[in-house]
Amino acid sequence: MIDPTSLDDHAFAVWAAERAGTVLLDVRARAGEEGLEGKALKDAGDAAAQAELDRILTEHRPDDSVLSEEAADDKVRLTARRVWIIDPLDGTREFSEPPRDDWAVHVALWEDGDLVAGAVAQPALGETFNTGRPAVVPPRTSDRPRIAVSRSRPPAFVEALAAELDAELVPMGSAGVKVMSVVRNIADAYVHAGGQYQWDNAAPVAVARAAGLHCSRVDGSPLVYNEDDTSLPDLIVCRPELAEQIIDFVRRHGTE
Repeated sequence: MIDPTSLDDHAFAVWAAERAGTVLLDVRARAGEEGLEGKALKDAGDAAAQAELDRILTEHRPDDSVLSEEAADDKVRLTARRVWIIDPLDGTREFSEPPRDDWAVHVALWEDGDLVAGAVAQPALGETFNTGRPAVVPPRTSDRPRIAVSRSRPPAFVEALAAELDAELVPMGSAGVKVMSVVRNIADAYVHAGGQYQWDNAAPVAVARAAGLHCSRVDGSPLVYNEDDTSLPDLIVCRPELAEQIIDFVRRHGTE
């Protein structure tokens, strides 16, 4: 049995994300018996994962602040040294459509101005990507660049970017899954504009940075966390060799 008090922040992030993931798999397994589907299943998953992470952080990291998608924003975090930035269930739509596996749990730690640890669990895939044991991204295996996009609403500017780069668009679910697709060599880039929040990408960015990938806003400026405004509407996560081409495209054409 794991003693959470013995874990460093990297391992703790993994443990917390996996505990929430186990809870979510249980919610999914019981959905048929309890008549949960659609919005009811989404809401049940959000609530159960938030409750588990809240309990874990309250018990084992009581002196740290928390910023969560599923809880009120306690502005005490703005003067805290350590803030856990969490998304208990990223990709609620995909979670509510069994057997889809493109949903995730995000747990990141911001400390003294930057992200220092993070874990992205994909429970239905049985994998957790993390900063304690960073992934080694292999050399690109595709002839054409692959860009991860939303399966339901890919931005028009990304379609134009793909045309310029002669890239292939790869549709998939949650933001965290899209970032991990670059870590996993399923895609070569994830480019997004049009709305996200700090919890949508903090843990994925921490993991991607640890793997040696380029992470920035679409104009090339740094991603900044634990800001008063929780909105963080755009980002690029990509193989380093693609970064300048993507940023240059955005500078010339914008994201409209």
